[in-house]
Amino acid sequence: MNPSPLRLLPESASADAGWLVLTRALRALGDGAVSILLVSYLQLLGRNAFEVGAIVTGTLLGSAALTLVVGLAPHGLHPLRLLKAAALLMMATGMGFAVARSFWPLFAIAFIGTLNPSAGDVSVFLPMEQALLAETAKGADRTRIFAWYNVCATLTGAVGALLSALPAMATRSFGFSRLAAERMGFAGYSLLAVAVLAGYLRMSPAAQSSVAADGARAPLAHSRAIVIKLAALFSLDSFGGGFVVQSLLVLWLFRRFNLSPQTTAEVFFAAGLLGGFSQFVSAWLAERIGLINTMVFTHLPANAFLVLAGLMPTAPLAITFLLLRTLLSQMDVPARQSYVMTVVPPQERPAAASVTNVPRSLATALSPLLAGAMLNRSSFGWPLVCAGVLKAVYDVLLLVQFSAVKPHPHSE
Repeated sequence: MNPSPLRLLPESASADAGWLVLTRALRALGDGAVSILLVSYLQLLGRNAFEVGAIVTGTLLGSAALTLVVGLAPHGLHPLRLLKAAALLMMATGMGFAVARSFWPLFAIAFIGTLNPSAGDVSVFLPMEQALLAETAKGADRTRIFAWYNVCATLTGAVGALLSALPAMATRSFGFSRLAAERMGFAGYSLLAVAVLAGYLRMSPAAQSSVAADGARAPLAHSRAIVIKLAALFSLDSFGGGFVVQSLLVLWLFRRFNLSPQTTAEVFFAAGLLGGFSQFVSAWLAERIGLINTMVFTHLPANAFLVLAGLMPTAPLAITFLLLRTLLSQMDVPARQSYVMTVVPPQERPAAASVTNVPRSLATALSPLLAGAMLNRSSFGWPLVCAGVLKAVYDVLLLVQFSAVKPHPHSE
């Protein structure tokens, strides 16, 4: 087996866990940069706020469709092969955005490709990586592995957000045109895809054996009811979250407070650091109060801070509440991912990951268009208020419906 690139993971984790954490971190680096570059790039190309929202919606709808096809296909399709193909698609996506100019080609590339407009991951990579990652550790170590998976991604996503200021700096320092400099950012996204592919190539073929071994069964033969309920609730949360995907928060800060690209990059870098390190606390909390309680009791106050950010009259106050929200809002992520993998049998994990992520992507895809329309008419923080209220309703429903549900007997 290849040595793991990360030695800080739990002792029970296999070497493949390290490669999955590394590839997720590399993808997040690209996502963090292009999710911020996307708004200024599209505006430089003459796109208005509604068209920006439409392109963001296209990225999410396309990811959802592709994820559903992959997740519900017979699992003899080999997760590692699918991930390698997705890395090639990521490469093509970056190059497509670097050369396209008009709205419809950009929309088509957004729909077909892997571009992620959010700090979180809603791409086709996610369900396959999660299913493989769940097999690399057992018991409590599984939540710790998911925490590392998300922490490393959040931190590199924060670095990517900071790097998004490089085109503006290159324009001032070296005389590049702003448009050419930002095109280079999308070319860099394609180069990261090469590194992601290299990571998948280093993984052991044994990584996919347990999740691909039972392909003859129906994808959700035993856990259909619980997965559908979870998917419905996660969809409500994601519909709310779609109002505040990172690209639209950037657009709101531009329009509401006229923040510079450099200041915006610094804000999202700080947000990424806070959100990343807080996820280590998630694994610690989950061991003591349970996965569902960890998800709910960290998420509710985060949503209150989001509403308050939307109501603030000045940039420093709005940014303060956005950072407070970020400090808590990501702590539910490793707990949620671990919970889904815990309540279904191992052979149904790829389908469960897809079925819970696809409705999330679809629901997230509906709201950016609405948020773009809101911001086209007013710079007030209506998208943030809508997001906070909808996500708080999700928290309450999740606690009521799932606080007593036990792990699947074969999940360990």
